[in-house]
Amino acid sequence: MPRADGKRVKNAEPMYQLISYIMNKRVDSMNMITVDLPLDPMTKYIHKMRKENGAVFSYMGILVAAYLRTAAEYPWLNRFVVNKRVYARNEFCVGLVVLKNDADGGIMSKIYLDYNDTVFDVQRKIDEYIEANRTSEKDNSTEKLMKPLIKIPGLANLAVGTFRFLDKYGLLPKKVIDASPFHESLLLSNLASIRTNHIYHHVYEFGTTSISVTMGNPRVVPKLRRDEVVFERTLPLGVVMDERICSGSYFAAVFKRLMQYIKDPSLLEQPPEKIVTDF
Repeated sequence: MPRADGKRVKNAEPMYQLISYIMNKRVDSMNMITVDLPLDPMTKYIHKMRKENGAVFSYMGILVAAYLRTAAEYPWLNRFVVNKRVYARNEFCVGLVVLKNDADGGIMSKIYLDYNDTVFDVQRKIDEYIEANRTSEKDNSTEKLMKPLIKIPGLANLAVGTFRFLDKYGLLPKKVIDASPFHESLLLSNLASIRTNHIYHHVYEFGTTSISVTMGNPRVVPKLRRDEVVFERTLPLGVVMDERICSGSYFAAVFKRLMQYIKDPSLLEQPPEKIVTDF
């Protein structure tokens, strides 16, 4: 039975069909890396756009737009593994944590994007999402799903167990998937906003999250250029990947392409010329 959020990848390489039986949990298959994004190209772009047309961009907006465009070219980035089977997700959504104005904590929900979105579209959707969740007195869909489960003793245990079972066999309703903060293309947390260094955030065992990224405090790192060591201002990312969705060489190509967009965000001002599909 097909899932509501993805389609089974039946032509996956034999290694990636078998490896899910060997490493049947995400905790077994997590690879971690720190990626230092050059800060100056993004900063210059932000200042340039503000000066020329009053457009306000954030580092997060540029990063998400760059990641989205990369995923449009490297569709395996949007795969996930459930019940030892590899799936291609039929949508692109990013889980974000938003701090409430009236509370110390925050809530994580999702923003849905389209592969044709430009950097302008992505920044607008992020701004609207943050504003709606930060200032709203009403609970969002994620909060509405969670709050009733903790009010009745034993209900959370029963509900989560039921959700796990339904998710395992592709029976979880789309309405629950849409409200779940554990079913997403990318989990992104901006720890720099609370003046904290990047961490390696786990990818949840429940749900379909295959990649998590945290943005940490900007830092200066040494780089070797033409046999000379120079110091570069960077935005460090803590990246955790489920290696069952693609090979290390594929991830390497992904990070190389992502870096090209970060170094020249103007490449993201137009929709992609071609979207590579995974079906």
